[in-house]
Amino acid sequence: MKLISWLAHFFSAVGAINWGLVKFFNFNLVTYLSTMIRIPSLAQIIYAVVALAGIYALISLFIAP
Repeated sequence: MKLISWLAHFFSAVGAINWGLVKFFNFNLVTYLSTMIRIPSLAQIIYAVVALAGIYALISLFIAP
């Protein structure tokens, strides 16, 4: 369970960094990576993983271990 928690916090941090890049530098790292790798649906998969990780991390804040 500790690995899942670590991954959730890691992906939440990646999402926060991406939003910071979008706001301050008008650079979307997720879109950039998906176009470089040439997998069109990769961005949607990354956004879904980050969203689920954020939900898990938020819920884990309120549930006692």
